[in-house]
Amino acid sequence: MKYYIIAGEPSGDLHASNLMKQLKVEDPDYEFRFWGGDLMEEVGGHLVRHYSHTAFMGLKAVLLNLGKIKANFKLCKSDLLYYKPDVLILVDYPGFNLRMAQFAKKKGIKVFYYISPKIWAWNTGRVKKIKAYVDKMFTILPFETKFYEQYGIPVDYVGNPVLDAIADRNNKNKDVNTFKAENGLDTRPIVALLAGSRRQELNYVLPDMLKMTDQFPAFQFVLAGAPSFTPADYAPFVQGKDVKVVFKHTYALLEHAQGALVTSGTATLEAALLDCPQIVCYKMGGGKYFYKIIKKFVLKVEHISLVNLILNKAGVKELIQDEFNFTNLKLELNKLLKNQDYRINVFNNYNKLHKIMGQPGTSSRAAKLMVKALTNPRH
Repeated sequence: MKYYIIAGEPSGDLHASNLMKQLKVEDPDYEFRFWGGDLMEEVGGHLVRHYSHTAFMGLKAVLLNLGKIKANFKLCKSDLLYYKPDVLILVDYPGFNLRMAQFAKKKGIKVFYYISPKIWAWNTGRVKKIKAYVDKMFTILPFETKFYEQYGIPVDYVGNPVLDAIADRNNKNKDVNTFKAENGLDTRPIVALLAGSRRQELNYVLPDMLKMTDQFPAFQFVLAGAPSFTPADYAPFVQGKDVKVVFKHTYALLEHAQGALVTSGTATLEAALLDCPQIVCYKMGGGKYFYKIIKKFVLKVEHISLVNLILNKAGVKELIQDEFNFTNLKLELNKLLKNQDYRINVFNNYNKLHKIMGQPGTSSRAAKLMVKALTNPRH
């Protein structure tokens, strides 16, 4: 079968490449044509446009590149008609992909969506477009499945790629003393800091995280370096602080840490699945009143961390906007590190999360279901 796949950013490139590897296993007659990145190109097929030419983040970048964005839509539409695929597989990236779903559906091309856009949190109105233009959703979060089912949209939960990444991680049997020695750490227990991968997250979240280093001298604080940054990016923040920056070992860091301060995002789920007690932190510009407006009129969910959304309760502490301050952070971190009953409760919630999330094998399950749906349309 002929697969046309659109991924518009690095994470999409990763997940799409893993899906392609499994589609090759399930369908020996595969052909791939795609928008994506280097990882997808390594799997094989024809790369039409690299995501470095399609990923425009933020309103200013979009406005400055309107001509390129229009040209990308035009190219994608004409290329889709030229290729005549058996299916168009969309990977997240909703601003572009939902428009392509509409075009493909009108042209009689079957549309699958792998890794849902976060419409359940910010823009539930988009569910109407998905119902109209997407033949089947393949979700990676359990609550997304329930969300789409209530709208009568065909959906399968296939597990989460984080499960696969954790199961396949390097050096997962390395002991804590070896980890400390290899990364120049001392013998104190570790507190991990995961400050996010975006510049604004560093500016708004990291300074308050780093204030904790002076308050807990019995612990060593280790900052997980994000792939999007270099040591120079962290240097102004960590100068004069008792903190180490470690790159490319985030999973090992979480595995061996006594606790973690984690910026809301996928990292909260990674910390939970690695059984690292955590406090979820987040702050944006605009102050507390701006966030209150967002929460009242825009945000459609009760919790912001993936852990709590999946558990459907406050399984880990969230400190958001004006609640994310020195006093609250010190109080919660003290409980997280030193209160045994508090820690046991976190681990009990993590056990429930493990059961809900299921087992690794996300890409394989997704590929099997996709090929089955294509060869037997009744499923």
